[in-house]
Amino acid sequence: MSNVEVCVVGELNLDLILYGLPRMIDVNRELLANRMALTLGSSSAIFAHNLSVLGTSVGFVSKVGDDPLGKIALERLVEAGVDVATVVRGKAGSMTGLTVILPQSQNRYILTYPGTMFEMQFSDIDMAYVKATRHLHLSSFFLHRSLRPNIGQVFQQAKAAGLTTSLDTNDDPENKWGNDLLEVLKYVDVFLPNDREAKKIAHTDDLSQAINFLAGLAKVVVVKRGSAAAICRSGAEQVSLIPPTVKPVDDVGAGDSFGAGFIHQYVKGAGLEDCLAYANFAGAYSTTKEGGTEAFRDHEALSAFLHQQTAQAESAK
Repeated sequence: MSNVEVCVVGELNLDLILYGLPRMIDVNRELLANRMALTLGSSSAIFAHNLSVLGTSVGFVSKVGDDPLGKIALERLVEAGVDVATVVRGKAGSMTGLTVILPQSQNRYILTYPGTMFEMQFSDIDMAYVKATRHLHLSSFFLHRSLRPNIGQVFQQAKAAGLTTSLDTNDDPENKWGNDLLEVLKYVDVFLPNDREAKKIAHTDDLSQAINFLAGLAKVVVVKRGSAAAICRSGAEQVSLIPPTVKPVDDVGAGDSFGAGFIHQYVKGAGLEDCLAYANFAGAYSTTKEGGTEAFRDHEALSAFLHQQTAQAESAK
């Protein structure tokens, strides 16, 4: 039997973040950044890394190129305690993906070369490994071009094997938000969209309507809303909590960290309010350093932050 609690199926790449660029990005000009960070990227990998650091045993199923980017990404996951034994290598010439992020004051440009994330298919997934765990998580639904037709099959098999499941779609670069996602949601226990994604999927501009619609499909719907109150709905039960105030450096990966915090508590059987509170703690803490995982690499600071926030939450009850 596997000792892995959560199996994450998804993409693996690095983030190159350039800070200090001018607000207007002019063409045909050389623009200078004043700072850069090369960090572990991709929703799935950030989620897996931070969930493992929080104390949940994690296995990662993915595909990378045989190149320096893939090597660095795998090393970062292993450093966090993630099992990468079932990560497969792409065909000769395949390259690991890279996302270039250009942060602005309120928004950011996100440029992604997908690489092997477009290549991963159902045959690359060791389903015996997946089924031997307790929980399945998948991120970046719309980026898995080769796997997408079989994502429903992955979730069906996981549910049939007795696993709980979670899904974070992230953005749809084509802005189509296809109905095949709705079929997959029937096999999802925890759905983790942000405000915009929830409304896009439900084809409405009203968040309440979107949550009502999605709650009719997934067992638990958790809507990430940045510094605003996050919302969790399960049947008739709805919880809303404001995240703690921190001094943010950047919000890259904050939503993935939020999801890691929620699932860390969920697989332990915690109630929805406790899951949501912990998700808020993890998401807020993620913003205190550059990139989606850098804050979590400082284990001592993470432990102190979580202890402080948990104590404050308990005293407020």
